[in-house]
Amino acid sequence: MLSLCILWAVYLFTQNTQAQNATSTYVEPDVPTGTPIPGDYSGALRPQIHFSPPQHFMNDPNGMFLDAEGTYHLYYQYNPTANVAGNQHWGHATSEDLYHWTNQPIAIYPSYPNSQIFSGSAVIDPNNTSGFFPNQTNGVVAIYTLNNATEQTQEIAYSSDNGFTFTKYEGNPVLSVNSSQFRDPKVLWYDQTQSWVMVVSYASDFTIGIFISPDLKTWTHASNFTNAGLLGIQYECPNLVAIPMLSNASAPSLLSPSNFASTAEQMYVLVISINPGAPLGGSISQYFPGTFNGTHFSAVDAAARVADFGKDNYAGQFFYNIPSSEPQISIAWASNWQYSQVVPTGPLENFRSVMSLPRRNVLANITTVGYDLISTPYDLTPLYTTPEPLAQNVSLGNGTLMLSYPSSIYSGALSFTVNMSSIPAANTTGTLNFTFLSSTTGEALRGGYFLGNSFWLDRSGIQSFPSYNPLFTSQFSVNSPIDTQTNSFSLQGVIDRSILEVFLDGGQRSATTTFFAQGMLDTLIIAAGDLNPGVGVSVSVQDLKGTWGSGIVTGKISSTYSQRIRRDGWIDTEC
Repeated sequence: MLSLCILWAVYLFTQNTQAQNATSTYVEPDVPTGTPIPGDYSGALRPQIHFSPPQHFMNDPNGMFLDAEGTYHLYYQYNPTANVAGNQHWGHATSEDLYHWTNQPIAIYPSYPNSQIFSGSAVIDPNNTSGFFPNQTNGVVAIYTLNNATEQTQEIAYSSDNGFTFTKYEGNPVLSVNSSQFRDPKVLWYDQTQSWVMVVSYASDFTIGIFISPDLKTWTHASNFTNAGLLGIQYECPNLVAIPMLSNASAPSLLSPSNFASTAEQMYVLVISINPGAPLGGSISQYFPGTFNGTHFSAVDAAARVADFGKDNYAGQFFYNIPSSEPQISIAWASNWQYSQVVPTGPLENFRSVMSLPRRNVLANITTVGYDLISTPYDLTPLYTTPEPLAQNVSLGNGTLMLSYPSSIYSGALSFTVNMSSIPAANTTGTLNFTFLSSTTGEALRGGYFLGNSFWLDRSGIQSFPSYNPLFTSQFSVNSPIDTQTNSFSLQGVIDRSILEVFLDGGQRSATTTFFAQGMLDTLIIAAGDLNPGVGVSVSVQDLKGTWGSGIVTGKISSTYSQRIRRDGWIDTEC
């Protein structure tokens, strides 16, 4: 939330705010209440399997949880009146499978003029520790930062209808330290001490405060985690989550419960986002594996680990209420504060920003790098158009697979996988490359792997946006050694109109990159060359069904349109 602070500081200090009742809610005349905001999801740059807001500007995911009925709730930082950051509310969407999302009405509004609802989290209070839910076990409490001209404080609001509507606690704020840089609370339940735990950022002090509470209303400071890893300019959006450890990061069935280690001590991951100050510029998230005893977090070492080697993955949050024995599910904001407010989707399609794919996360202790957060896409198979691949070659060798998307792929979304085997441990040669092309403009999005060395991505061949924004860094790479246990390499990629995510070696390394092509990318080329004798290469491409329908979407309802994507990148619609 640093950029919002910078953007609004001058403005807010010129305003005269008046103290109001803590339960009050201020609604601007142009902001709708009680009804979902409609959105047009048919644009050529609008992703079809990723979440994006119906209109205007979105940033950090907030308050994500899984309710007792199996519905996932995603809240998010939302400006419902403009395509730039500011005027922050909590937008809301729900899903049964993390891909088909239903836009809900705005969940939490600012408390009074010139205040904003910044990032936070949500929990379920089954034992009614808060006293808000005397007759139910599924009450939801949201914990968020209220930002105004002089201070950032932590407030709570409660919901008796599974998180669709909230009432602000009359005793707000529940935590104040008289600071304008104190924000983004993430709360979890710690069973061993029967208490709530909050991690919250003292942003400009490079400190994550840990607080405990019996009832979500009264909070006591327990400890600090400070000056660790990459500092940047400020710490933001901390997350603390219990997470499974893998026994074998090279196992064929990586996320099988039988591959989860039986450890004497539960492992945790503390995620801290920084902005600005990322090695590639702008915003980035880092993580620290470690242990937690209810009051103190201890990292396993002093290493700075970056969760994503691209430039468009920030402020990720884990869903609350996922059992700690299962892979933890996360979603991140797929953008960067260096350019998020100027990308062309604003003037072209009246929205800015998308979320990453939902990801399943586990920890592993890998020989070459030590502790590693492994992230893989949440199950994509329900989105497959057919069980059979769109294209496949199980013995590509030093060959090429070329695919022109058939006109029936309305979504423009594809998943592709490459598996390489029998790679020699020494004197390794060869390359693997993929290219997405536009047949109308010649634009290209590329990636590749120098076997045993580095994997790279290159979005410089996309013409519309990088040409006038020098901060839209074009090229990224990561060291990617061969797995010595299996002598193999794997790549999974998902492209969705204006976003590409790649996952290497079962998610040991991943990257998120956005791009904004003038023409539709409609051709895929995957090629391998100069491989050592005996190296096997298997390639598979799967087309994915769009999850938003077409036309104007309001909640679950979309107007009836027949949509055809033309090869020049425009979309024809017929009523």
